Amino acid sequence: MPAAASARGADAAGSADSELTIAGGLMVAGFLINVIATSLHPSGEEDDHQAIFTEYADSDAWVVVHLGQFVGVLVALGGLLVLYRALRGAGRSPLLAYFAAAATVATAAAWAVLQGLDGVGLKQAAEAWAAASGPEKQIRFADAETVRWLEWGFQSYFRILLGLAFALFGAAVIAARLVPGVLGWAAVLAGIFSVVIGVDVGYSGLASGLQDALGIAFFVVALVFAFGVLMTGIRQRGRRSSRETPQ
Repeated sequence: MPAAASARGADAAGSADSELTIAGGLMVAGFLINVIATSLHPSGEEDDHQAIFTEYADSDAWVVVHLGQFVGVLVALGGLLVLYRALRGAGRSPLLAYFAAAATVATAAAWAVLQGLDGVGLKQAAEAWAAASGPEKQIRFADAETVRWLEWGFQSYFRILLGLAFALFGAAVIAARLVPGVLGWAAVLAGIFSVVIGVDVGYSGLASGLQDALGIAFFVVALVFAFGVLMTGIRQRGRRSSRETPQ
């Protein structure tokens, strides 16, 4: 019986190591996909709607760019859900991990609606405005602004939910001690940054220096967390393999 229990424990530990590696790998890959897609996103004065709508209407890559962003963020969120499996399998901080996973699913839902508004709805509204003339042009412009404001609303709540998910996972990681505690604190800090961005979007829209600074800070800290989880899983798997290899 002790031998069987030991074998089960080793299997569980090995599974956790694999899940940490997959979780970190998915998060890193998702972040990189999103960075590549975002680098192709048209940019300009976000608070000058006439100028920015013209850029959006003229963009041939708009829908593809937003599909790329959509996939990238979902891949990264998938990594968080795999991390939930690792925490649940370890039998530690189950309640925190459960709430973190629930926040991640809600984040994915908000992200899907946001990208639908931004990647399809706003593009169509901007093109309709650009093609209109006479009195209809002002009506189409108002329609595009309405879609833009809806985008702001979902962007605000997406950022808040994303921050909540990261903060909860950070707290769960700290409590579980499955990876170094500093990584958990990195996730908590990333979560705080994201929540502040979300609140600021609600008050200021998308044109804010605070969002630019905190957006960079969030990305750096979140990437440190993701890469740290990946490297922890790889190192632990390597150590376990070296111990199990006959000398």
